[in-house]
Amino acid sequence: MGEAETGPCFSATPRSLKVARFLIDECLHTSLVELAHAAGHAADHVTYLGLGSTKDWQLMDTVLERDYTFVTNNRSDFLALYNRAPLHAGLVIIVPNVAPPRQRELFQAALEHIGQGEIVNAILEVEYVDGRIECREYPLPPA
Repeated sequence: MGEAETGPCFSATPRSLKVARFLIDECLHTSLVELAHAAGHAADHVTYLGLGSTKDWQLMDTVLERDYTFVTNNRSDFLALYNRAPLHAGLVIIVPNVAPPRQRELFQAALEHIGQGEIVNAILEVEYVDGRIECREYPLPPA
């Protein structure tokens, strides 16, 4: 899968200032939208856009067309879809499926990792490891 950067959730890579556009999957709580807004990013929720129950491949079309960074906990399905996309605005995977307060903690860590930048053609997985939050970022499709 290429080189992965794993560790505490801060960005060691300088990023250009840019507002990310997040689309939060229906499997995650709507409160993640407000976290993105508070961090200075644009964000929508699948449910707010009337896309609930949309097939993953159809949702992927929307993600690519609107240049969204997608946020989900549906790791396996979206890794396969993103692997086929030659250019994308990034994918944030919150691992595993947890209650909304934990989702907010993990997404906040992802936002801090991304900063005011972007994760073009990259995957960012955020999870608890030994009681602390870790971020792992890697390119996809592989370089």
